[in-house]
Amino acid sequence: MAPQVGSVIGNHYPMCFGCGLSHPTGLHMRVVSGEGLRITAEFEVTASHQGAPGLAHGGLLAAACDEALGALNWALQRPAVTARLETDFRRPVPVESVVYLDAQIIGVHGRKVYARGTGRLDGPDGPEAISAAALFIQVPIEHFVEHGRAEDVDQAAADRAAGHGPTFSTFDVNP
Repeated sequence: MAPQVGSVIGNHYPMCFGCGLSHPTGLHMRVVSGEGLRITAEFEVTASHQGAPGLAHGGLLAAACDEALGALNWALQRPAVTARLETDFRRPVPVESVVYLDAQIIGVHGRKVYARGTGRLDGPDGPEAISAAALFIQVPIEHFVEHGRAEDVDQAAADRAAGHGPTFSTFDVNP
C-alpha cells in the first residue's frame, strides 16, 4: 500500500505550510517516493521565506526538513507526529534557490520512527546546506480529530472522501 517508487506523494492537506498547494506563502514542496524507506523532495526559497535580507530564514529551513522527514511516514502507511527535530545549518541559502532534500528512515522501534536527511543547493549533487535528524511517534487518526481545529479537520475528511490526497490503509497503530 506504500507509494510506488518514483510516484509523487500528494499533499496531505491543501493548506499545509510544507506541501499544501493552496497555502499562499508555503513551501509547496514536491515529494517523490524513493527506493525502500526513502524520499526525495524539492522546494524553491521565495522572498516570503527570508530571514536575513536575501537569505532563507533558519526556521523555514527547519520546517522544510520536518516536512520532508515527515513525508517518510507515508512509506510506512502510519500517521505520525514530530517528537524531536535536530537541524544543522551548513551554509546560507539564498532566496530563489531550489533546495533538494534526500531523506530516509533509519529505524523503527515500536511506535518510534527515526529519520535523517540532507538538503542541497543547485541540484541533488550540489553543496550540502542543511542536514536533519528526527524522531516521529506514530499516532491514531483520532489524534488529529481530537487536537485539530474542527473546521480544518472536517475539510480534510471531506477531501479524503472525495478522493483527494494520499490516504493511509486501515491499521492499528497501538497494538
